[in-house]
Amino acid sequence: MQDRRQQIPEPRPGIDSQSTYDVLIIGSGAAGLTLALQLSADVRAAVLSKGALTEGSSYYAQGGIAAVLEEGDTFASHIEDTLNAGGGLCDPEAVKFTVENGPAAIGQLIDHGVAFTSNDETSDKYPYHLTREGGHSQRRVIHVADATGKSVENTLIVRAKERQNISMFENILAVDLVREKLAGGYLGRCVGAYALDTQDGRVKLIKARAVVLATGGASKVYLYTSNPDGSTGDGIAMAWRAGCRVGNMEFSQFHPTCLYHSEAKSFLITEAVRGEGGILTTPDGNRFMARYDERLELAPRDIVARAVDHEMKRLGVEHVYLDISHQPTSFIEEHFPTVYERCLEYGCDMTKEPLPVVPAAHYTCGGVVTDQRGRTDVEGLWAVGEVAFTGLHGANRMASNSLLEGLVFAGAAARDIDVTLDERAAPPELPAWDETFVTDSDEEVVVAHNWDELRRFMWDYVGIVRTSKRLERARHRVELLLHEIAEYYWNFRVTSDLLELRNLSQVAILIIRSAAQRKESRGLHYTLDYPEPDTSGPPQNTILIPE
Repeated sequence: MQDRRQQIPEPRPGIDSQSTYDVLIIGSGAAGLTLALQLSADVRAAVLSKGALTEGSSYYAQGGIAAVLEEGDTFASHIEDTLNAGGGLCDPEAVKFTVENGPAAIGQLIDHGVAFTSNDETSDKYPYHLTREGGHSQRRVIHVADATGKSVENTLIVRAKERQNISMFENILAVDLVREKLAGGYLGRCVGAYALDTQDGRVKLIKARAVVLATGGASKVYLYTSNPDGSTGDGIAMAWRAGCRVGNMEFSQFHPTCLYHSEAKSFLITEAVRGEGGILTTPDGNRFMARYDERLELAPRDIVARAVDHEMKRLGVEHVYLDISHQPTSFIEEHFPTVYERCLEYGCDMTKEPLPVVPAAHYTCGGVVTDQRGRTDVEGLWAVGEVAFTGLHGANRMASNSLLEGLVFAGAAARDIDVTLDERAAPPELPAWDETFVTDSDEEVVVAHNWDELRRFMWDYVGIVRTSKRLERARHRVELLLHEIAEYYWNFRVTSDLLELRNLSQVAILIIRSAAQRKESRGLHYTLDYPEPDTSGPPQNTILIPE
């Protein structure tokens, strides 16, 4: 009989032109669904997915979730590893909070039915297999083979569909947050959002007493990325426009090993391949990580990504190689079935030959500033998951701490919303979306060209290695682009491509401004003009405040 955890129910009918809920959750990944499931059963929640329910970054997460689960590991060790990876910018309280709540978050997933990979060893060991990834001093990454995100996401979708108080809607792209208008022209709490129904092309008003951003990151701002197409920084851009601070946007994590193949587009080779003995080599077969870090392939991702980038530029090659073919075929097929099968589809047999790999934008370490309850600067608005800046990751995210952060802070936000919801009045009357003076654009080619141009110059000028001159060039180009996009936005009927380009451009300027402010190299931000960390005082976060 088929496992019911893999049976994804059909989404419910499209959302009304005006709807009211207790809680509006924008984003359907692990963080958004976890929050929805932890709300009280009498709280009416709507979950918006900009595409299919399974098209977010959570679904494609391969490696796993880091947590202290086995005897011999400790909270202190996980905390220390995270602080070491974060380049002096982690918030110790956020790290402690996340790590100490990790085991309970994993327990909830097990209770939901996530079938984590079992431990082959004796019964007195922890029952699930734990792997080790870069930056970790212990094996503490629990996983479902090499498709953890897929299993977690599928399970959470099924569980959410079983809850009568949760409504889920596909193909709904949030346009902007709505704040209550107060006397004197001031803006009050967040009371909903305008959202584009991409099936009928109409923008609809969704009101709520509490609004949650769970929209993921912004790695699609770069030409090469491991993320799905939806990672366009929507939540960060909307929160900024609504008046929220953003923090540490200069720290974009580049995953060292994305498969280099003309048809693969953005297929990630999980870090666990290196955790299980995979080595990086130049095209002539020479191992090179010893020249960059004593931890070799298990060094933090920023170090490995810069090493790969340097070797490619030094040799003038388009890729390097990741080789795990020295491991037994059965071991590879058992531990990495998804990677193995996908690579075979592209003509690469990882049991017999090394895989061609390049770095790719992978994770946005900065985001919307929140506290430990997920609250933002705007009353009535929370942010959880990759969209948020909690202080956990600092200048560099340690492997497999991301899903953990989403789960832990989603739970904290759900509890906060539950206990405060009755204090929040119903949303007031709000104006419907006005399309009176807009027309359909016949210049979609301009949007497509600008989209491509933005991602190319962000890769060239604001990528793994930066300079002040490159940043200034990128800033000038993005500012021109923002003016052009604004003209389109106010004169033509909005489309998903235009909205995503608008958000990507806003995020791009935030990344550039943040990078220009940091006059040092630290963690994921490396500039040739300031190649060393600034030791003149304690490390500082980069916090941008809307005007």
